[in-house]
Amino acid sequence: MQIKSLYALSLMVVLTACAQTGRVSQLQPVALDDLPGWQTDHVARGVAVFARECDRLLSLPNDQTLGGAADQAARLGGQPEQWRPACKAVQAVPEGDEQAARAFVQRYFQAYAISSAPTLFTGYYEPEVEGSRSPIGRYRTPLLRRPDDLVSMPDPADPGGKYLSGRMVGGQLEPYYTRAEIEAGALKKQRLGLVWLADPIDAFFLQIQGSGRVRLPDGHVVRVTYAGKNGRPYVPIGKVLIERGEMTADQVSEASIRDWLRTHPDQAQEIMNANPSFVFFRELTGMPGNEGAPGTLGVPLSAGRSVAVDRRIVPLGAPVWVDTTDPGGQSALQRLMVAQDTGSAISGMTRADIYFGYGPQAKAVAGQMNRQGRLYVLLPKSTE
Repeated sequence: MQIKSLYALSLMVVLTACAQTGRVSQLQPVALDDLPGWQTDHVARGVAVFARECDRLLSLPNDQTLGGAADQAARLGGQPEQWRPACKAVQAVPEGDEQAARAFVQRYFQAYAISSAPTLFTGYYEPEVEGSRSPIGRYRTPLLRRPDDLVSMPDPADPGGKYLSGRMVGGQLEPYYTRAEIEAGALKKQRLGLVWLADPIDAFFLQIQGSGRVRLPDGHVVRVTYAGKNGRPYVPIGKVLIERGEMTADQVSEASIRDWLRTHPDQAQEIMNANPSFVFFRELTGMPGNEGAPGTLGVPLSAGRSVAVDRRIVPLGAPVWVDTTDPGGQSALQRLMVAQDTGSAISGMTRADIYFGYGPQAKAVAGQMNRQGRLYVLLPKSTE
């Protein structure tokens, strides 16, 4: 497919998404005091996360695109320079000072309802899996480095910062190999193995999460993180299993999908290949073990305070207000978070993915998170 054809296809996808979800220009102002749970959250914790993101925002060129497409969110917060007053002011907010944090948010931000339709909140985490530096014994499933022939370029049809990915063939950008083609050996000659895992199902879900920790046989831990993807559309295999009548929508979770794949080994690879998207990794060094995985702008994520969004809708770095319930639906989950990450499955105004950290508890909570709610974005307001 030629670049021009890719442009046309991408434009059609963007226009379709806008038609389905509504335009961002429909943002509706909401008073902070009217945000559900505003009076009960520890707002200072969310402000501390925003302050860390500001360290990165202040280092970016003024004209860099943070997202928000060509709508109201972009006009108010689509470039780093629009965040500089708030980012400079947050440096004077004492960490943990609830009164000062609330005064800061009231002074510098206006809240907006993103959509009148409910938002679906899911969860993600940083998994820990067993692996090896070399393909020995039971460690036979590789996590792959980014291939040299994988080309990514800004999508001219999407001012929100999306990229086109493919490979150059005869001077033209062609779609990159699918998951099925890669699993069948399309990249074998490039020797891209970074680490090798004991379980192909672990490898599949680590690609969905985008980062993780690989525990080696000697006990050492290698951290890996996102380095690129093949540009193919993400297809949730839970949806595939529903369509095949293998489970119902209310039964779908990471745990139930894992169980199905393990009990159907003859069909597992076929089902995983139904998701043509494939993620490549790099080793993450120099980051303390207690730090979260890096978000899209490279800032470590904070459990329960970082959220992945569609950057066409919400600018990266923007504080957001989440109004939903915990995975069991028993307690309100209403708090200030920061839009620090993106994901292939997070598309449109009514999708968001909450980061729950790492470890067994994070895995259990994130795997069950599938709740409706509302998402609000906080954008800079004039302070003059």
